[in-house]
Amino acid sequence: MDWSVLWRYRAVFLHGLKITLHVSVVAIVLATIIGTLVGLCRLSRNKLISGLAYVYIEIIRNTPLLVQLFVIYFGIGQFIHYKTEFWPATVGLAIFAGSYVAEIVRAGIQSVARGQMEAALSLGMDYRQAMRYVVLPQAFRRILPPLTGQFISLIKDSSLVSFLALTDITHAARKVTASTFQAFVVYVGAAFLYFILTASLSQLAGLVERKVARSARS
Repeated sequence: MDWSVLWRYRAVFLHGLKITLHVSVVAIVLATIIGTLVGLCRLSRNKLISGLAYVYIEIIRNTPLLVQLFVIYFGIGQFIHYKTEFWPATVGLAIFAGSYVAEIVRAGIQSVARGQMEAALSLGMDYRQAMRYVVLPQAFRRILPPLTGQFISLIKDSSLVSFLALTDITHAARKVTASTFQAFVVYVGAAFLYFILTASLSQLAGLVERKVARSARS
């Protein structure tokens, strides 16, 4: 085993790391927006809105991510000519993760006692104000740990975008393996880069969680 290949091909790995980080960050932001909106729709009293949100969640959660990426890339690509693989890959990840975020948001909101909403309404707030200032802050503290877990899974799932010829960490590892035939060494290096990303996100989420907990006690 020649571990020096990791250093010799560091530029390829660093480029893959940059692409993975870019895809993951944008997908996390989009998944948060999609998941929050869909989660709120699931709680809507309008049966049509709630039903459409339910259908979206069930379809996305019960079909493979790789198949969804292919559908978005090859299916929608017939009508939209992509200049780069970045957006179909990122949007596909966001749509997939958004379905899980939606259920996390819904469960978090429903975990807040109904009395909190009733108390806010009795103080003169309307429904939106009560949701924004009373319910959602309490729900956020509860959903932060599972939300972090979902975003970590998104980073790991981003390895599938390599099948769309996007040069992420996994795609970079395949290229280096084809040149060096050091598959074990190369994929251990790739795994280490994914570990850096996920561990960093976990530490950041831990800091936010502790800060939110301190502000809640004060």
